[in-house]
Amino acid sequence: MSLTNDERQTLVALELKKAHEIFEEIFILTAASKWSGAANRLYYAVFHAINALLLHDGHSVNTHNGSHALFSLYYIKTGLLPLEYGRLYNQLQTMREESDYNCVYEVQPDELKERLEPARRLIETISRIVNS
Repeated sequence: MSLTNDERQTLVALELKKAHEIFEEIFILTAASKWSGAANRLYYAVFHAINALLLHDGHSVNTHNGSHALFSLYYIKTGLLPLEYGRLYNQLQTMREESDYNCVYEVQPDELKERLEPARRLIETISRIVNS
């Protein structure tokens, strides 16, 4: 499906809005010590921001793995974004999958907290790119 520029811009804006809204949910969950839920929301906040970036640059995103592959190919391997953001995205996906699907895995508060600021920076970096 081909998008017009207006359609693409609308989708990019909606993806970014969702990323920011989901990021705010994390603080409600962490205040209630709901670490697995916060890990889930942290991954999805970054996922939606990255999808906004991919859409902004005309890439079609259909799956989580596709989003990871395209993000790595077009932004990390090319040096447009630092390697740490690629690592962060992978760590967040692993943490989310473990907490969602592994009943014996528990997200540790420090594990989540240490990723909040890098995730916020990535979302803000992407926001600046797509809004420039």
